[in-house]
Amino acid sequence: MDKNLVLRIFEGFSIQRWNDLIRPFDLVEMDKAGEKMVLAYIIGKYEEKKGKKIDWCWMIYAALFDLLKKIALCDIKAPVQQILKREYSKEYLRLNEWVLNQYRQLIKDDDLFSRFTIYIGQKAGSFAIPEHLKTSVHVYTAAHKYSTIREMEMLSVVNEKERLAKIDSDLRAELQPFLDLEALQKLITRQKEFDFLLKIEQLRFQTRWNQTPRVPQTTVLGHCFFVAIMTLLLSRESNPKMSTRRVVNNFFSALFHDLPEAVTRDIISPVKQATDALPNIVKKIEDEIVNKELVPLMDESYVDEVIYYTSDEFSDRIMTKDGKIQNVSYEELNEKYNSDEFNPVDGKLVRICDHLSALMEADISIKHGITSTHLSSGREGMLAHYKQGQIISGINVNELFHSLV
Repeated sequence: MDKNLVLRIFEGFSIQRWNDLIRPFDLVEMDKAGEKMVLAYIIGKYEEKKGKKIDWCWMIYAALFDLLKKIALCDIKAPVQQILKREYSKEYLRLNEWVLNQYRQLIKDDDLFSRFTIYIGQKAGSFAIPEHLKTSVHVYTAAHKYSTIREMEMLSVVNEKERLAKIDSDLRAELQPFLDLEALQKLITRQKEFDFLLKIEQLRFQTRWNQTPRVPQTTVLGHCFFVAIMTLLLSRESNPKMSTRRVVNNFFSALFHDLPEAVTRDIISPVKQATDALPNIVKKIEDEIVNKELVPLMDESYVDEVIYYTSDEFSDRIMTKDGKIQNVSYEELNEKYNSDEFNPVDGKLVRICDHLSALMEADISIKHGITSTHLSSGREGMLAHYKQGQIISGINVNELFHSLV
């Protein structure tokens, strides 16, 4: 994994949104991307329940590529980009070429860069969107637009109506073509799906490493999305031939891996490990609270899957034909269970990416000159956590971590 690409993606934690308005809390690009993908998941699952085909793999790559593009063009507001696309098509195409050139040296994976190029071309209108992707694009775009509306609704608490009136009317007009989506209807009319989203949004307010100053600050939801992106990229390095379901499961397992913290808050690792028995006790309590407070808010179309993603999130596992979770080895995942029918998940890979994110959060702050004993000990702890030469999920983790700092 290229260090410069990881650092570039990490910039998503520093890109401020709505910075020409009064903001009651930091609104950053990484958090927006995380909420968008949670919404895409909810909306997409309702459409699947109706028999529609959702290309989840396309969607998770779209999330990565949109973030990369946003990082490159962070100084150009979305309405300006829309005008460029509509009225200055040649310049807009050149701008997109410029974006791709920003990443040509960072993305060594030719297949990934090819996907990126095709996606940028489809968004620019240079390439047609295949018929089989249109439902997925519809769902993903609806999630993007509604997540923007949710930010505006949170901003409305502290901004005068006059500041937001035109933005509000424009955004709601843009949402009109997507009102055929059942889950979106339920979200707008504030049914239980909206209550579930409110719980997820609490992860945007929870700061990681809450006991120490840090730059940039990262939230639990932004961290989850970063872990999901790192899991996607490392999945490609670990085994380029992973089945489609395995890639998708890995991404969403990472995205939801801290879901219990929506109702328990972030319990820092040193506290969790204060006694030998405490980690298991905390996990048991988390599962009980999730079952009590979150499960009733989830639709039947995805509740079992989310529980599968979160109940034993850091173990390599499959789902047996009778619906039971079975822990397996990484070698078995590759040799026996690398097929959609087994619903495979590389939980250990998600754990590596969770630790990678913690390492980057500490290391980058230290390099910005904001440090503390918590950050320095956390950084050293992550670097020492994996033994030299140890291969986990096909990754030399010690070597990877040391290459990133």
